[in-house]
Amino acid sequence: MIKELSPSSDEVFIVTSSLMKDMNSKTDMYRANAIRVLCRIIDGNLLTQIERYLKQAIVDKNPVVASAALVSGIHLLQANPEIVKRWSNEVQEAVQSRAALVQFHGLALLHQTRQNDRLAVSKLVSSLTRGSVRSPLAQCLLIRYTSQVIRESSNTQSGDRPFFDYLESCLRHKAEMVILEAARKITEMDVTSRELAPAITVLQLFLSSSKPVLRFAAVRTLNKVAITRPLAVTNCNVDLESLMSDQNRSIATLAITTLLKTGNESSVDRLMKQITSFMSDISDEFKIVVIEAIRSLCLKFPLKYRSMMIFLSNSLREEGGFEYKKAIVDSIVTLIGAIPDAKEIGLLHLCEFIEDCEFTYLSSQILHFLGNEGPRTSDPSRYIRYIYNRVILENPTVRASAVSTLAKFGALVDELKPRIFVLLRRCLFDTDDEVRDRATLYLQTLNGEVAVGNSEKDVKEFLFGSFDVPLANLEASLRTYEPSEEPFDISLVSREARSQPLHDKKAPGKKPPAGAPAPAPVSAVDAYQKMLSSIAEFSGFGRLFKSSEPVELTEAETEYAVNVVKHIYENHVVLQYNCTNTIPEQLLEDVTVYVDATDAEEFSEVCSKPLKSLPYDSPGQIFVAFEKLEHVPAIGKFSNVLKFTVKEVDTSSGEADEDGVEDEYQLEDLEIVSADYMLRVAVSNFRNAWENMDPESERVDEYGLGARESLAEAVSAVTSILGMQPSVSSSIITTEPKNLHTLCGALCILYLCCC
Repeated sequence: MIKELSPSSDEVFIVTSSLMKDMNSKTDMYRANAIRVLCRIIDGNLLTQIERYLKQAIVDKNPVVASAALVSGIHLLQANPEIVKRWSNEVQEAVQSRAALVQFHGLALLHQTRQNDRLAVSKLVSSLTRGSVRSPLAQCLLIRYTSQVIRESSNTQSGDRPFFDYLESCLRHKAEMVILEAARKITEMDVTSRELAPAITVLQLFLSSSKPVLRFAAVRTLNKVAITRPLAVTNCNVDLESLMSDQNRSIATLAITTLLKTGNESSVDRLMKQITSFMSDISDEFKIVVIEAIRSLCLKFPLKYRSMMIFLSNSLREEGGFEYKKAIVDSIVTLIGAIPDAKEIGLLHLCEFIEDCEFTYLSSQILHFLGNEGPRTSDPSRYIRYIYNRVILENPTVRASAVSTLAKFGALVDELKPRIFVLLRRCLFDTDDEVRDRATLYLQTLNGEVAVGNSEKDVKEFLFGSFDVPLANLEASLRTYEPSEEPFDISLVSREARSQPLHDKKAPGKKPPAGAPAPAPVSAVDAYQKMLSSIAEFSGFGRLFKSSEPVELTEAETEYAVNVVKHIYENHVVLQYNCTNTIPEQLLEDVTVYVDATDAEEFSEVCSKPLKSLPYDSPGQIFVAFEKLEHVPAIGKFSNVLKFTVKEVDTSSGEADEDGVEDEYQLEDLEIVSADYMLRVAVSNFRNAWENMDPESERVDEYGLGARESLAEAVSAVTSILGMQPSVSSSIITTEPKNLHTLCGALCILYLCCC
């Protein structure tokens, strides 16, 4: 109860003396519990008083007392690392203990005290892998530390091979937990097929174990292996099929999803029949796992799409929650996009589902997708009945979505336009304002009563084009808009998908006064635009296109901290240098940045705005502006030198000397690259946007990314280097296939039509 109450520092003394007496009690259980409680409530000042008792307890003959002291050390290490690190000799002695828990806790504490020293951890692993660890629990910990050392080691010829031999030797350990841990760590590493085979073999043996926990652990590990190396698990398929009828549905689900990843095309139909038999007996959480595995299998064997579409359609009719139904709908949508032959059957299944769908969000999403894909099928008219039924039978949100979908069919399919007009006119008498307004807008626009653009393409783009303004940016701009005679211009709202705040230092822990209103969100571009337009030298540069994230030009904890933000205009680039003086005894005056643009021939410096004074810990900004050719994404490298006059400051009085000394400080080079001209724009329907683009805008080129540890890292590198915004969830790595990934990027270059 004392541990739960956590008494404050002025109350601790009430129980401290009593607990310290219990630490010296003859009853071991009193001693152990007193140590645990005391170490959870004591502060650093009192800890030094009981340190001697804790060190004695670590090497106590009673394992309960020793474990209590070691576990307390693990907790104390977070707040008082210097004190705990002084117990090194006692902790090393505990690691050699014959008591299983004492050795386990001792190893955990010893590793935590050295975890920030890679060499020390490597030496620890090297000394313990020679056979001095007898506790299975400690052995599992050592396996984890060993795999960590192997991963972090860059030397593949000397240090890590003996460690890997140790992992292989653990596969022959008498304790099952040690075997499982070793097998799991080997499967997580980048090993050859020969090195992986022993781990797969022991996991296969556990599949036929009489203990459910061993079967579950083995099949879960194999399931993860099958994601990246399905061929390695193929030999276990017979054992996995026997687990499909396991009484533990968790084991059965993992078995079937593993088979879906490792099976061949001929076994798909048989697997689908077996899955159907037990889907009703498992929870939605496991059903979602099965659905995702089926989606991956269909992408792997597209010729089997029909049987899998039927299974997904039947699953939609079964009982289930929102997340389960959403997983099915997302799978069908993915398959329609990846397998052209599956489009019509998939759309019909979705239409049948919305007839009885109880989820408003799913109905609206299906209608939106139907409006994009339905008009492109061989018989678009077959979907009109399903859509109009939603106008009659659904709630206002779904009715409004159905009206928009009908209008899309009318705009894209000329043969259906008269029929669509009749249906839209009926919607003018709807009880909901949103439904009536949409119907009125679509009727007048499609009829030509409202002039939008100069062509039919402009009309379609106005009605159904993707809304490329992030809602967060639109809200921020509307909040900061000051009413005037000039109307709000949505074209001036930033299209950046992610906005970055202004890079300034804030006092840690500083809170707004009570009752103060929350500040309105302001996008980075809007904030920078307001700041730069207030500076006379830059007021004529026009609309700010993009501001980059701050780029550090100095190392951490140096005398002067400098980072730079690149502001991109139509034919100018402004470099904003954010400077901070970290030396209390100095005052900097006449601070400027000398920029050498020798390696940036397309830029010419037009003006600069130096900083008059830079006191200690008071951020200031220096600006340097360059001119470039209009509409040209110029690139180049800039050398930077911080120049200033330094004056000594009397820290007691705060007064600076009158005389100063001119000095300079070399900064890191800065590059302006193509990605600085890219705007991260979210595109709701990438396929439509891509197909509607002018073919002359397309550019094809090859880039080398170098060696990357994973496909996810390669995708991240592409988006980072090119400055693009992934769309249609293409930034999420699909499980199949792992060696090929297409990244759809939506980007915008300064007044250039590119994608």
